[in-house]
Amino acid sequence: MTQQRLILLAASGSAAMLLGAFAFQHLGGLAPCKLCIWQRYPHAAAIALGAVALFVPLPALLIFGAAAALATAGIGLYHVGVEQGWWEGPTSCTAGAIGGIDTNDLFDQIMAAPLIRCDDIAWQFAGLSMAGWNMVISLALAGLWVMALRSR
Repeated sequence: MTQQRLILLAASGSAAMLLGAFAFQHLGGLAPCKLCIWQRYPHAAAIALGAVALFVPLPALLIFGAAAALATAGIGLYHVGVEQGWWEGPTSCTAGAIGGIDTNDLFDQIMAAPLIRCDDIAWQFAGLSMAGWNMVISLALAGLWVMALRSR
């Protein structure tokens, strides 16, 4: 496969991931949490890098494309860990302990809490949440970027 096709596949894969996320959000009614939003930024960067790399095939652009895919895969892994309770997520989107808080402080926390929590799995398929699928697919996209780099 040619370098151009690999770049196009990798960037198109990120575009498909973003379109899928927006479809789940706007058509499926699944509001994204903070970590879901974070996972979108590297995909947007990969799309832009791919668009430029199609016309200016600099190796650095391909390396940055792979890094963007790996970044969103890493955020996806972190998000899966939060969903599974392996570690805590950002305090702004994860449920915390209630003990030791007076009622006024607890009420203030409830009123300030976001509506969407990062530690809830809103959708899953074949045992993987959206964050898990983002991680798996993004690792494959990183592989495409590396293949494009090596096909020079």
